[in-house]
Amino acid sequence: MKIAFDISQTGNSKAGCGFYAASLIDELLKSASEHDFMLLTSFGDFFHDPAMASSSARYYDGVSYGPSLKSRSRAEFFWRNPEQVACLFEDIDVVHANNFWCPPTWGNGNEARPSLVYTVYDLSFAEHPEWTTEANRLGCFNGMFNASLHADWFVAISEATRQCFLHHFPHVDPSRVRLIYPASRFDRDDNRMLAKPPTHHIFRTGDPFFLSVGTIEPRKNQHFLVKAYGRYREAGGLPIPLVLAGGKGWLMEDFNAYLSSSPWSKDILLLGYVSEAELAWLYTHCRANLYPSHYEGFGLPVLEGMGMGAVTIASNLTSLPEIVGDAGLLLGSSDLEGWAEALSRVSKDEQFVRQLSVAAKVRSSFFSWAASKDSLLSLYEQAA
Repeated sequence: MKIAFDISQTGNSKAGCGFYAASLIDELLKSASEHDFMLLTSFGDFFHDPAMASSSARYYDGVSYGPSLKSRSRAEFFWRNPEQVACLFEDIDVVHANNFWCPPTWGNGNEARPSLVYTVYDLSFAEHPEWTTEANRLGCFNGMFNASLHADWFVAISEATRQCFLHHFPHVDPSRVRLIYPASRFDRDDNRMLAKPPTHHIFRTGDPFFLSVGTIEPRKNQHFLVKAYGRYREAGGLPIPLVLAGGKGWLMEDFNAYLSSSPWSKDILLLGYVSEAELAWLYTHCRANLYPSHYEGFGLPVLEGMGMGAVTIASNLTSLPEIVGDAGLLLGSSDLEGWAEALSRVSKDEQFVRQLSVAAKVRSSFFSWAASKDSLLSLYEQAA
């Protein structure tokens, strides 16, 4: 097969969607050498990372790259031209879209076109539009709506996402929506060996810390987490620092001021975006990995932490119970007392912490990129 694969979101500042696409294509290129791949560093007019225009880091036989579009205006000009898009994919069997965008004229009566596989990450933009910007909401919705009309197959990253997608787009045939789970980027020994602590003095002491990983944005619920941490400390909880690791998102301009206003602000550390090596170290050494998110298509930081043996406390919403199972604590995303009590227990109960750590590693082993790759190749073959 000849497969065009969208890697437009896999740059240096990638988040969950980018890690999913990056890990899948790396697995495909390592073990699917009988197929040819065109890697699309630009795909569509919704998301554009100019640094990706010069990306050519994957050197394998049978790999080529799509057009190098260095500016958004050039990307818009190219991808809005149906004739240019058709010419690019003239000899392609399958196109895999991974950044919410879908060619709005893909069908267009052209039976000779390649099959389109479209990844469905989450529908928070439709379920809770107040958690994102208007531009992002419209971009995500327009792309997914076009996909619901034109895509041949869909990849849903969780069963919760699959059901939500079918609820909002009931005209889609459920048999064409395939569940293919992500896995952890840290499931390989070479990644673990690269782990190193962030350059902050609290990580040199060997003292415990609570960790929360995720982009700073409303649906990740960091305001609530800081409040729950405050309730834990007010109740006499041990002075274990709370570490927040994640890049700046949207609609959280007041967050730094909110942290400063906490009476426990000296024990709350906002790291910002961290490297993979630093993140691996944080997962491995944290007392607990905290994830009170309101809504997740999957929730990679939960699985990544579990794979490193991190005790997991997460919300009981959307996809998170699919990941955690009975290997962690699941609580309501607004259950202030429940979260404070959970923090108190994991701060003191060593036997409980050891049990959850072992259970987390066992549970995480059910998710693997090798299995996801096999499922995706099967889908490509059916699509082609």
